[in-house]
Amino acid sequence: MNRKYSLGQLGDYEIKQLKIFKTIVDCGGFSAAEAQLNISRPTISIHIANLESRLNLTLCKRGRGGFSLTEEGKVIYEQTQSLLDALEGFRNTINNLSSFPSGLLEVALSDTFATDDRCQVTDIIRRYHQHAPDVELKVTVEHMIDMERKVLAGELDIAFIPYHRKLEGLEYIHIFTDRCYLYCAPGNPLFDLPEDQLTDELVNSIPLIHAGLKPHDEVYAQIAEMNLAAVCYHYEARIALMLSGIYISYLPENFAAPYVQRGELKAISPRRRFFTLGAAVISKKSAQPNRARTLFLETVRAIHPPGEKSAPY
Repeated sequence: MNRKYSLGQLGDYEIKQLKIFKTIVDCGGFSAAEAQLNISRPTISIHIANLESRLNLTLCKRGRGGFSLTEEGKVIYEQTQSLLDALEGFRNTINNLSSFPSGLLEVALSDTFATDDRCQVTDIIRRYHQHAPDVELKVTVEHMIDMERKVLAGELDIAFIPYHRKLEGLEYIHIFTDRCYLYCAPGNPLFDLPEDQLTDELVNSIPLIHAGLKPHDEVYAQIAEMNLAAVCYHYEARIALMLSGIYISYLPENFAAPYVQRGELKAISPRRRFFTLGAAVISKKSAQPNRARTLFLETVRAIHPPGEKSAPY
């Protein structure tokens, strides 16, 4: 005989447990969630057991068959997402009523942007902190496609990305333009050849590392006939592959410069093999008002005034 059960009110402890439950699901299991949560697996198990007892439901199956959600667990996961989004929205609304911005601002950077002087990230953060000292910044380094998706979904507030395409729903602030050249390392068949021997047929036959993205027209024109042999988004990892002497790759001139100076990389046919690549700060159009985000964008525009630099898109 089924007994009636009423959940009653939720407190901070239950919300904490729901956050742990959501993280476990997002990570795909207890073991994978340990690093994300920074708590031990036994402690995680205790939290979930207590949550299941509190809800009077079995949320997930774990064991030799792996981690999976029960039907009830799927419902609770969806409701947890809605609840946490609503709480975050409430918190942002209250913070935006204050005279000074506060709350959490999530910012993501693409590979190498944090230390690229042209981004002026340090100056942006310094000036922003002067006007918004109570805002908690969460800064990560992510893949461009992930950043676009997360900004559109409201999971990120701001992202610094290399421009490959312009998406509806995103605002762009242009910050600088890169020129990308084709490079090889010692040991590569192209490294010691003079310019007049670097025929298109030869260059196009050498294994190329590419970003794995749908390129804009200028990039496509460069790589369409090339030997697309490896996918690697992050520049530092590309360098490691290139130093093997096997691969060639396009790199921003600014990033490749130190390696060129040390003789570890060499530009291939630089008069013909290059394309331009913009860098932009993106945010979501018509997002919920957020004073912390608005001030950050105003700070970016103050340091990178529109019209000073021509965007290649």
